[in-house]
Amino acid sequence: MRSLTDFLGDWTLTRTILQSDGTEGRFEGRARWEATDEGAEYHETGHLILPQGRFAAERRYRWTETLHVFFEDGRFFHSVPAQGGETGHWCDPDQYDVTYAFGAWPEWSCRWHVVGPRKNYTMTSVYRRG
Repeated sequence: MRSLTDFLGDWTLTRTILQSDGTEGRFEGRARWEATDEGAEYHETGHLILPQGRFAAERRYRWTETLHVFFEDGRFFHSVPAQGGETGHWCDPDQYDVTYAFGAWPEWSCRWHVVGPRKNYTMTSVYRRG
């Protein structure tokens, strides 16, 4: 079972993005969870590599002690299952379903499947310590 303290610190992050039409992209970078009074700030930085080129990219979230994840603006995103497993997020009109896998800890992954009127992709992120 994972707790917030398990995530604190620096991680390497690789992400593959596979569109339903076969188009692929990837992200290569780093992720950091930094403890705060309310839980932790998550910040990832790196490069998004798409058929159109390579772009600097970053993302931020807030995590609570109970593994609830919030967008940077404070809106609720989803809850991470402490033992791994499935959860999701409805963002009208799109459904975001995710599976967290902690079985190879400290390497772990999350796999998102996103479906909506203009979205249909699978995104797999792999985190490794260091």
